[in-house]
Amino acid sequence: MIKTENLSMVFTTEEVQTRALDNVNLEIKKGEFTAIMGPSGCGKSTLLNILGTLDTPTSGRYLLNGTDTTAMSESRLTELRKRNIGFVFQNFNLIDELTVYENVELPLIYSGMKKSERRAKVTEALKQMNIAHRTGHFPQQLSGGQQQRVAIARATVTECPLILADEPTGNLDSANGEEVMMLLQQLNRQGTTIVMVTHSERDASYADRTIYLLDGKIIDRR
Repeated sequence: MIKTENLSMVFTTEEVQTRALDNVNLEIKKGEFTAIMGPSGCGKSTLLNILGTLDTPTSGRYLLNGTDTTAMSESRLTELRKRNIGFVFQNFNLIDELTVYENVELPLIYSGMKKSERRAKVTEALKQMNIAHRTGHFPQQLSGGQQQRVAIARATVTECPLILADEPTGNLDSANGEEVMMLLQQLNRQGTTIVMVTHSERDASYADRTIYLLDGKIIDRR
């Protein structure tokens, strides 16, 4: 599903040039649960942003389902993201002015889905994440664990085959963090491919394998 070839990313300012990724070669098969670990500044989030087509590498190629994304226009990348990728962030990234239902419904509205179809899909996604009883609440009325469940429901409501998770338990206590990881593991067992950036060895233990980055390079795979 995912393949990178000699992927490099260089950030340049007037005073300094920083190589965030250095010739990264990576392959992730459909249905895998892969964790990416490493110290702060090692390139984890940069790699995840490229895999999510939010950033374009300085050099090298990124293929998603065999399609080279590197030279795609922004409009084509947007369509690719809509069809294939769901995002889960450390800070949840929910819209405070929208209810739980409306937050989860949003990507379906962008896709042009009819209201009756949206209702069925949102209801099912909220049930799967055990958060249907909070449908009419706003994000600030929820605990951190509940907010992350809403964020996962939003990421999965379009039935995308790939979820990219950036420190999904970073703002949660251990009990809520474990619950979120079990939900991600459940989604993976149902066939969703998951790539997760984490600092937590405990969270990484839920993955099929772990890739270790240091100074923008893959130094180990387990």
